[in-house]
Amino acid sequence: MSLMDKLTGRAKKTAGEIVDDPSLRRQGRKEERKGEAKDELAREQEKADRKAQEVADLERRT
Repeated sequence: MSLMDKLTGRAKKTAGEIVDDPSLRRQGRKEERKGEAKDELAREQEKADRKAQEVADLERRT
C-alpha cells in the first residue's frame, strides 16, 4: 500500500534526522519515493482502464 510506504518512509527519515544517521534518512527517502511511484502507477492504470472502456464503448456503437 502506497500510503503505508510513505508513512514508514517519513518515520524512518525523521528517525534518521533525530539520531543523525544518513543511512536511515536515505532509506526513508527511498521508501517514500516507492510510495509515490505506486501512486503514479495506480493513477496511470486507472487512466488506461478508462481509455480501454471508452474504446470498448465506441466499438459496440459501430
